[in-house]
Amino acid sequence: MKIRLILPALSMAVTFTAYAADFSLTSRDIADNRPLTSREVFQGFGCEGGNTSPELSWINAPAGTKSFAITVYDPDAPTGSGWWHWTVFNLPASTNHLPRGVGANLPVGAVQGRTDYGQPGFGGVCPPVGDKPHRYQFTVWALKVDKLPLDNQASGALVGYMLNANALAKATITSTYGR
Repeated sequence: MKIRLILPALSMAVTFTAYAADFSLTSRDIADNRPLTSREVFQGFGCEGGNTSPELSWINAPAGTKSFAITVYDPDAPTGSGWWHWTVFNLPASTNHLPRGVGANLPVGAVQGRTDYGQPGFGGVCPPVGDKPHRYQFTVWALKVDKLPLDNQASGALVGYMLNANALAKATITSTYGR
């Protein structure tokens, strides 16, 4: 009778230790299904905002992670292909946080790709007036490579292709904004 009780207990212990904590993204500035503030709104294209990237933190990267990337993407933009607001790649594997408004103060070796506004760096949100609120996907990518062979003129689509080809895991916060 003791054997029957011990075996289920052992199998439960094995089950609990087999699961690692999920790779996750958090922020003190943005949240899932919550509207962004004027701080994250673009300055230009008819929008007036702070054009500031939010603070982002992540934990529990999968084993084998050699670098990270961040993307901000609007799948609701009326372009037929969405809108890339930010791509940052070649973040060292030791990175687990980006402060608000990081801009040019990224870790050494990190690269900001070209947004759909036509320049590298963070480009805040700016949906058309009268559209339903758009979704903005802030995603951290854990990558199996040290570096992507791209520069600051790489388009969001090209960065996205390379991220999908090299991703171990990703975590996303989806915020909203309308005007």
